[in-house]
Amino acid sequence: MAGVCKHTVWCLASWLLCASLLALGKSESVEQLGHRRRLLGNDHRYQLKDPVPLYAAKVGPFANPSETYEYYKLPYCKPKEGVRYKTLGMGEVVDANRMATTPYALNFMVDRKDEKVCDKTLTDEDMVIFRKAVMDDWYFQMYYDDLPVWGFIGKVEKIIPKAGQPEYKFYLFTHIDFDVKYNGDRVIEINVLTDPQQAVDISENTKDVKVTFSYSVKWTSTPITFDQRLQRYERFPLNPIHLEIHWFSII
Repeated sequence: MAGVCKHTVWCLASWLLCASLLALGKSESVEQLGHRRRLLGNDHRYQLKDPVPLYAAKVGPFANPSETYEYYKLPYCKPKEGVRYKTLGMGEVVDANRMATTPYALNFMVDRKDEKVCDKTLTDEDMVIFRKAVMDDWYFQMYYDDLPVWGFIGKVEKIIPKAGQPEYKFYLFTHIDFDVKYNGDRVIEINVLTDPQQAVDISENTKDVKVTFSYSVKWTSTPITFDQRLQRYERFPLNPIHLEIHWFSII
């Protein structure tokens, strides 16, 4: 029996996803990238516990960044008050994707641990939609204080029996870890890790899957200044158009 993919590999996978997608804006200057999603009238300064909205921008296949869909094309949990869309300021560009509110509460400098988003029983239709997304290596893109962040929808396991054809199992990630860095009263950086240890089997032979979606938030200080926070978006040479990655655990 071969080894199973460890959590550290998924950390690397998540980093590579972010690095690759960040490269899409490599041709833009830091100044252009900063103004591309600037919220007019917002000075990006917050006090303890201030609400800072997390917007969902899009989902789509990792291998084809030009193919994107609205986030709630996937049957994720929606805010209790309903989905609302961000009002755009004059001159604001949103890459033809609507910015939708999410049920995640990332208040400024407030840590959270295993916070429940919702309980949901996936219908057969939900399973088909999520399974296709996992099969095609879909990712999600969100924005927090105008900073983009990405994560994978799920993972694929390849089971190699002693005899017969390999079998593929599909897993949906149900927990997100948000790692947010701040300097003084400003958000400097946000990263996402989707935990492979908290995933549910959505393979074809599964029925009436009950899912608890959850998240955690960890805030840490950083010496990086607000004026420097966009520099990380220019440092990555990878391009997802030329990079094919399939994340398999082999059993």
